[in-house]
Amino acid sequence: MAKDKKNEAAEKENQEWLDSLRWVLKNESEERARELLRLLQNEAEKQGITVSQTFHTPYINTIPTQQDADYPGNLELEEKLLGLIRWNAMAMVVRANQESEGIGGHISTYASIASLWEVGFNHFFKGDNKGAADVVYFQGHASPGVYARAFLEGRLTEKQLENFRRELKTEGGLPSYPHPRLMPDFWLHPTVSMGLAPITAIYQARFNKYLYKRGILKENKQKVWAFLGDGEMDEPEAIGAIPVAARDKLDNLIFVIDCNLQRLDGPVRGNGKVIQELEALFKGAGWNVIKVLWGSDWDPLFEKDTNGKLVKLLNELPDGQLQKYAYEGGEYMREDLFGKDEKLKELVKDLSDEELKNLRRGGHDPVKIYSAYQAASTHEGQPTIILAQTIKGYGQGTAGEASNVSHKQKKFKSEALKHFRDFFQVPVSDEELDKVPFIKPDEDSEVMKYLRSKREEAGGFIPRRQDKSEPLKNPDDAIFKNFFEGSGDDEVATTMVMVQILSQLFDDENLGQRIVPIIPDESRTFGMESLFRKIGIYAPGGQQYEPVDKDSLLYYKESEDGAILEEGITEAGCMSSFIAAGTSYLVHGISTIPFFFFYSMFGFQRVGDLIWAAADAGAKGFLVGGISGRTSLPGEGLQHQDGQSHIYALAFPTLMAYDPAFAYEVAVIVQDGIRRMYFEKETVFYYITVSNATYKMPPMPENNREGILKGMYRFKVSSDEEKGRKAHLFGSGAIMTEVLKAAELLEKDYDVPADVWSVTSYKTLYDNAIDTERKNRLKAKPNDREPNYIQQCLQDKKGAFVAVSDYLKALPELVAQWFPKKLTTLGTDGFGRSDEREALRDFFEVDYRHIAFAALYGLAAQGELKAEELQRAAEDLGINPDKNNPRTS
Repeated sequence: MAKDKKNEAAEKENQEWLDSLRWVLKNESEERARELLRLLQNEAEKQGITVSQTFHTPYINTIPTQQDADYPGNLELEEKLLGLIRWNAMAMVVRANQESEGIGGHISTYASIASLWEVGFNHFFKGDNKGAADVVYFQGHASPGVYARAFLEGRLTEKQLENFRRELKTEGGLPSYPHPRLMPDFWLHPTVSMGLAPITAIYQARFNKYLYKRGILKENKQKVWAFLGDGEMDEPEAIGAIPVAARDKLDNLIFVIDCNLQRLDGPVRGNGKVIQELEALFKGAGWNVIKVLWGSDWDPLFEKDTNGKLVKLLNELPDGQLQKYAYEGGEYMREDLFGKDEKLKELVKDLSDEELKNLRRGGHDPVKIYSAYQAASTHEGQPTIILAQTIKGYGQGTAGEASNVSHKQKKFKSEALKHFRDFFQVPVSDEELDKVPFIKPDEDSEVMKYLRSKREEAGGFIPRRQDKSEPLKNPDDAIFKNFFEGSGDDEVATTMVMVQILSQLFDDENLGQRIVPIIPDESRTFGMESLFRKIGIYAPGGQQYEPVDKDSLLYYKESEDGAILEEGITEAGCMSSFIAAGTSYLVHGISTIPFFFFYSMFGFQRVGDLIWAAADAGAKGFLVGGISGRTSLPGEGLQHQDGQSHIYALAFPTLMAYDPAFAYEVAVIVQDGIRRMYFEKETVFYYITVSNATYKMPPMPENNREGILKGMYRFKVSSDEEKGRKAHLFGSGAIMTEVLKAAELLEKDYDVPADVWSVTSYKTLYDNAIDTERKNRLKAKPNDREPNYIQQCLQDKKGAFVAVSDYLKALPELVAQWFPKKLTTLGTDGFGRSDEREALRDFFEVDYRHIAFAALYGLAAQGELKAEELQRAAEDLGINPDKNNPRTS
């Protein structure tokens, strides 16, 4: 009894405090309320009472009802329009699976996100007819909704919708997800690989500001919208870059999280609260956070909840229980949510069970969504995240609404179709119901006129992908001339050559402003410190400190209009910047030329998914893998020594991969790459590996430009062509110095003439060979076969053939079948080691001794060298048959 009285007194006192605060808010100002709260907190801390720092607010809408913006649209027409889009999106998936069992597709994701998109389409997303279009990253699994809207807009045909997920149909179809490569006039960004949309959206927003600061963009009005799933936010890429957005004050960036509280298998946080977790995470990182949790139907309940009991209960409810309320009927919700307290029961006594069931969550209420978008669009100085609570499979009833199997729902039975139709008031008759027809009203109907007028007001359709960029002029030939002439007695590295080319490109009057250097860190490792003072490092607020090396010539210079994007130790962030720069010709109608420098070991195997997204998006530019090759990087050891990046590169159809050995090769590749990508406007991008190994650079031999670009050419012809036995040595990258030494050794000590071939690109050779073979096969004329490029180069060549690579043996083995004789391959299979170059090359058996011996062994196998000669050579060269296998040791 005494305890009840004590609780009653505490409740009364709590109410008095709340009433006092409400009086201040009503009669004074928000700032006065904050001042009083600060005074109370300070006093508590003086008295030794620790006040926990909280980064989340109560489980209610951030924007109070009285501050909701006036809705500018016709809600009735928009509801009809959305009903049509919802139906057509559902029909696409259902019909596709009726036609092709197991073809897949997703209904429930769009069901939860639909209102979030439609408010954007009708009132926020700018098209490109009124300046630069907003950049919108659409949640990939909800793509049927975008297709369904585009169908009503007249941009897609009914036949395309019928062939959803069957894009190889002769009459045309639609890809499963947003893929610009497959719909080059439609999708702008690939988004379905979970976690990539958040990080690429952040760096896209940042790049937009960068272009404006550098004077390349004349205005900065674009918004970047990223629509994401709450489960997706568990991906490290999704949250790893959020401090960047806050640090750079990216108020042009808006995240909208579709918080339907479900992953594929079950709740995102069944025993927790994912919205509260995300609020704390983003608020702590410095973002503006807006929660849209409850629809307008809830406003009267919160208004009557003067003692805060409903809010307290909602604060404590785990997400799994909120999902349960969406799944069950109103009777369960009345009993389990409101039935625990008499005052809570009183709140809903006038609502029927059906009305309780239909209480909308915030992400399904256009009025609440509009208010949040309006606040986000006008907010300054911070990026904004909108956490919108929704229901997965909203409106599907027993066919997957809030069900744990909702994500897998592909088919609807008659009763489910009827429920869907009635819930969204879609004009489909009972007779047509099981046919699941696509619906498109007459063009002159009120709803279609409204649809078109809203997009006309906004400046055109979205998504839409157009290349409005002008071709760039080719760089001045003088930039590359010195590299064609060689280095004389000076020893230089191909890394130094690349940086010098980059520096001179900045001086080109046509291209200088379009060059975008990107680097995670260690600019000095790549010799890029010379660019610090010349072009500066991008810093949105300028350099607000005096660098410790200010008195040096090459000091660390940051500036608002700096050109270098030094992103910190984040290859994923750098690759996202590369995508933004590489697709600028599509996003802004302005071509920029990114050069992304990175440790080659930490490229493809770390950010391969982003590189794949870059290929899908049509990105252009140069990926520069520095410190490349397993044995060319001394000292660093196993984790740093790259012997596989060129193997990874094989998977990317639009990627040109090169491993140049000489300065002139680098120059030719870069010059031609700029021509192809920016003058001829080919949709390709480049991977070029460069090394820190220094050696004398020879002048460019005559008539070898074509061979450099096609992947192989004869660099050195042996001194004596008349002898019967002959070796052909193939090398690339920094390992070429060992090949040249081996050729000299063979001729001098073993009387074996040796031609040296420079293989600049195994990928180019392989692509040409398999394409030629396919062409020959499909012609069905085995006696009229066209030779591939390797066969053209090596026609009538005899002798021993040895290819040595600082990468896996699999790289030269790719093309071995097209050589005239057996190709002996040497490579660096195995784990790296910390040691000097000479020791590493001996360990991996790719030094000049092993190369020469491999050639002699090949000649012996052909009967061109006696066994005793081979044995003597093995002794002379120190070839040890009992040496540990580098692949397994």
